[in-house]
Parts: sequence; structure tokens; C-alpha cells
Amino acid sequence: MKKTSVRILVALLVTLALGGIYFYITLPAINIFYQGFWVSLALGIACFTAIYSLLSIKQGFAPKGVSKKFFNFEGKTVLKVSLSLVAVPVLVLIIGNIASSTFFNAERYSNIIEVPEAVFEEDMPETAVVSNIALMDSETAQKMGDRTLGALSDVVSQYEINPTYRQINYKRTPQKVSNLEYADFFKWLSNRKSGIPGYVMVDPVNVTEANYIKLDKPIKYADSAFFGEDLHRKLRMSYPTKIFGSYSFEVDDNGNPYYIVSCMKPTVFLFGAMDVNEVIIFNPVDGSSEIYALKDVPSWVDNVFTGNLAAQKYDWYGTLKNGFWNSIIGNKDCKVTTDDFGYIVIGDDVWFFTGVTSVTSDESNIGFIISNARTGEYKFYPVIGAEEYSAMRAAEGEVQEKGYVASFPSLINVSGQATYIMVLKDSGGLVKLYALVNVEKYSVVATGTTQTEAKQEYIKLLKQNGIITDGSSSNDDTVPSADITVKNVRIVTMGGESAVYITGSDGCLYKQSVAADESVLLIEEGNELTVSYYETDVEKIRQIAQWSFKKAEATE
Repeated sequence: MKKTSVRILVALLVTLALGGIYFYITLPAINIFYQGFWVSLALGIACFTAIYSLLSIKQGFAPKGVSKKFFNFEGKTVLKVSLSLVAVPVLVLIIGNIASSTFFNAERYSNIIEVPEAVFEEDMPETAVVSNIALMDSETAQKMGDRTLGALSDVVSQYEINPTYRQINYKRTPQKVSNLEYADFFKWLSNRKSGIPGYVMVDPVNVTEANYIKLDKPIKYADSAFFGEDLHRKLRMSYPTKIFGSYSFEVDDNGNPYYIVSCMKPTVFLFGAMDVNEVIIFNPVDGSSEIYALKDVPSWVDNVFTGNLAAQKYDWYGTLKNGFWNSIIGNKDCKVTTDDFGYIVIGDDVWFFTGVTSVTSDESNIGFIISNARTGEYKFYPVIGAEEYSAMRAAEGEVQEKGYVASFPSLINVSGQATYIMVLKDSGGLVKLYALVNVEKYSVVATGTTQTEAKQEYIKLLKQNGIITDGSSSNDDTVPSADITVKNVRIVTMGGESAVYITGSDGCLYKQSVAADESVLLIEEGNELTVSYYETDVEKIRQIAQWSFKKAEATE
């Protein structure tokens, strides 16, 4: 009995030592709702059994020609118990996955989210220039960031940019941001005392800007660091029981760096429908962190949910509400998201945008959803039309001789019309053109070297195709208007496009493309006008949405 106890103790100590190394390397969550925990437990018991077996081998009877040591063991009871225990986590994994599956829980999966219907024109009013949508994709942002970093000789030799650019709302404007990383182990070893000096911020709206931001205090904890400075290891040691979801590098409104770490929890039985329930805000400069309930996350945080998780939850909602078998065979009223998503800033939050299509459809959308990346809120817009990839092909076909590639589009309101907006890039990833495609009639495509140029051409096409009436360029009652007396009229030609610039009695300059509205050529000095307009990025320069002579003048 004494020998058996010694063997158990030795096997247990060796298993614990190996388990500690395994934990330090793989960093599993110590949580019964995490499948990796049960895998680790099974491996640990199997490891103990193997070590104990080796310690328990004794000489005994064996067939001729075969080593006897493989056939006799001491402490057979312990071996039987430990082998039986290996089956426990295996059974938990098998039974847990089956019991958590959509087959048994279709209704619970479909009720994870609520998706109220909203009015597109109210939530997305028309503007002269799109400033709340990230038109640039992450691939282009990465190339621009690499060029910016390449100009910094003292940085580029030691660091590289993390390729995962995160979409954030920085001071109410869309930005893509990514931190620097150590280039390799030896770069970390030689630079760990000085840390990571900064990050790159790319403006995805004004698609020519990328800036390197040098920090006052360097980043210590990162993906590319090692041992105790590894970001994942630091978080695991601080929160051993949390199931980590996404890691998102962000900056607050003062430019201070943080990692936003989503903590997951199953909403269906043991492993099913994993969703965010808490958020860790981690300071990579000093290693401090704070955990928040989902409802208490600060408003400057943008990336709690991922676009893939948002789409997955909607797919559960859209396909399983009439039962599991209907999602497989009948497909009645089954809806799914399209294959990708874009971003749009509304208020102080980043929202994911993606189309919704019928399971049996491959060329058209039955509407669109947006999902709040911080709160997980959803909205559905019943706007029927072409799905995003059809619109992208239509835009590429408009300039097919140039071989440009379209970015994934987003949705805007132009003259009351749901419209895709995207950029067209060359083979080097440089943005060459803007493109607008009508959602309902994706044969209506307009391109231009600037947003304004593309929009003016698009409005012209809408009129030519009878989609909107001539003389009206907006159906949005919220567009501001002014009564002015014309002080001066000038016609300016830039890039082959002519535009009329009107100086008003209110001190503002109003502009309109001749191609978009030829009637502006009728305006003369001294005319009294009523003008609906959009503000532009330049103060006191306004884009004309709609205009008319004042009625008193027209009756003279």
C-alpha cells in the first residue's frame, strides 16, 4: 500500500508540473463552459495514468519472446479508476455539444436577439459628403500604414504593423487603427526595455491619409511580446476563469491605447450560442485592467462584438425561428446575411452593415441590417435590391478596361434612394475612383474621382432614368434651407466638370454641378432664391440639394 501511495504522489506531482507548463503555453480558461477546459482535463488524467503505469510496471509472466514488463502492473485498482476518469470529460464534451446544438434548441437560438424594423430615410438622412462611413477596406489601410511606417527608418527596422486594423469612432469620425508589433523574438529581446513606441491611424473616409502616432509612454504588453509580457498570457494570469473572445486594439478620445477584450458565455446549455457578457479594458502600457458588465461599457469603446459574431447571431435568428428541420429542408421564411460586412458611424457608435438575403436567393437582398459593435443592438431596413457583390461587379464593369477592384460597399441615402457607395482600387491598392450604385436598379452606376463628382453624376442618372423628378434632388424634409439674394454668380471648371458658385446675401457660397442640374445656369445676380443645401467640410461652402426662384419673383 505504501508503494502505491508513493507512486500516486510522484505521478501526481509530475502531472501537475507538466500541467503547469501546458497551461503556461496554451492558456486555457479554467471554466466548465469552455470546451478547451474539458480537453485539458482529459489530457491531464491521461498523463497521470500514463506516468502511474510506468511507475507500476513489474516483471511477470509473458508469452515467449515478449518482454514480461509490459504484462504485470502493481496498483491495478488505481489504474482502473484513472482510466475510468478519462471518460468523464470526454462524455461531457460529447453530451454537452449534442445538448447545446441547434437540433434541440432551435427556438432558443432564434430568440437570442431582437431585430426591430426601422425606417432607412430617418436613420440615414442624406448628406452632401459621406463622412461617417469607412470607404477604405482593411487591406488598403494596411498598405497605406506600411508606406507610412516605411518612411520612419528608426521604427521600420525593429517593428511591424499588426495587420488587423480595427474600425473605431475617434472624436465622432471613422478611423482605422492598428498598433506596432515586434518584428520577431530577437527584436523583442533587444527592444523590450524601450517597448513599442506607437500606433498607426488611417482615415478611411479621406482615403489618402495615414498617420503614425508616437506615444508618450510605450506599450509593454502585446501579441508579439514573449513570456510575461505576452498580451494573452498577462490577461490569462489576471483572469484565469474568463472565456476570452475578441481582442481589439483601440484608442480613447485622448489617443491613449487600450485592448478591448470580450468575455464570452454560452446562452444555450453548456456550450451553445456563445455571446459576450463582460468586457475587459486592458491598458497595455502599465498592465492595469478593469472588467465591465456589458451594459456599463464606456461609450468611447467601439469593438465589443465582432462583425462575424453579429452576422452569426442574425443567421440563427433568420433561419431557426420556424424550427431546425425548416432550416434544413423547407427554408420557409429563412433569411441569412451576405458574406461580408462594412462599417458606418451613427452618433458615437460604430455599426456593422450587411445585406440580408433569402436562403434560396443569390443575386438580391430583401433588406439590410445594422448591428451596434458596442451594445449588440440590431435594426432591419426592408430595402429590396441587388446584393452587395452584384453591386460591386456592376461598379467594376463600369470601368472594366482599367481593371479596378471594388471595396465592400456601404449604404447611403441619395435623393431618398438607397444607394451603395464604394471605392475602386487599382492593383496596388490605391483608391482611384468613387462609385455609387442604385440598390433597386443596380444598372444605374456612377463613378467619379471625388465623392462630389460621383454623386453629381449619380443624381443626373437618377433623373435620366426617371427614378427622381427633375428639379428635385432630395426627399428628406430634414435638409435645411435658406432664402437668399444672389450677390454674385461664377462658373468654374475643374477637371473637365463645370459648376456654378453662387454668393448669397447670407455670406455663404452655394455650389452645384452643371451636369447634375443645368437649370442653375438660369440664375442671375439679384435673383431671390429658396435653397435647400448640405453642409460641406469647408465652413460657409454649401452644396445645393434643391433650389427655386422665390414665388414673389416668379409672378412678376
